[in-house]
Amino acid sequence: MRRSKRYRSVSENIKPGVSYPLSEAVDLVKRNAQAKFDETVELIANLGIDPKKADQQVRGTVTLPHGTGQKVRILVFAEGETARLAKEAGAEYVGSEDLGKRIQEGWTDFDLAIATPDMMRVVGRLGKILGPRGLMPNPKTGTVTTDVQKTIREFKAGKIEYRADRTGGIHVRVGKASFPPDHLLANVRTVVDALIRARPATAKGQYIKSMFLCSTMSPSVRLDVNEVRELIRSAA
Repeated sequence: MRRSKRYRSVSENIKPGVSYPLSEAVDLVKRNAQAKFDETVELIANLGIDPKKADQQVRGTVTLPHGTGQKVRILVFAEGETARLAKEAGAEYVGSEDLGKRIQEGWTDFDLAIATPDMMRVVGRLGKILGPRGLMPNPKTGTVTTDVQKTIREFKAGKIEYRADRTGGIHVRVGKASFPPDHLLANVRTVVDALIRARPATAKGQYIKSMFLCSTMSPSVRLDVNEVRELIRSAA
């Protein structure tokens, strides 16, 4: 894959094979984010789990202390008074069968889907579309709920969902390149702490095998896993 001149230039700032302390990695990522837009910063973690085993699934939610810096477009499956409350709380799209039909026709222009339990009769038919995109409402992440107002406000305020993919990888937005370094540091530590707490009891060997920090248009920076883990332990 041929990389752009700018990409190759910023790559020179990152030493091959070196694992960086978190603070240095944040500085590198911010310095390398030179696009004309405010790049999203993402944390990537590769976990020592077997995602094929039901007892080694890693999935949950965590609230970032400084949010993601990104507007979250929320869709809510609800009817009646609950639908009215969802609109009042700031949901961009609210409905039931009408939304299900739009999604079946290929529309998925939203970031998060929430459903009341009774709406799972509609949502259940959309699994093959929403599931692969990580948009399927799920009780484990609090996106199947009777308190839609609280849930909408939490996700608007910085609550995010994390989920291991089929290779055991986690990809999570932790902010914007314009964030102050201490805000990115706090967000990363919060996510890693959540991942450590979510370790399956049956996972053997090294749990967090590697971690990287990157921005939208720049190369990733490998983190020193032991240093990040020690930062979290000392802050506890």
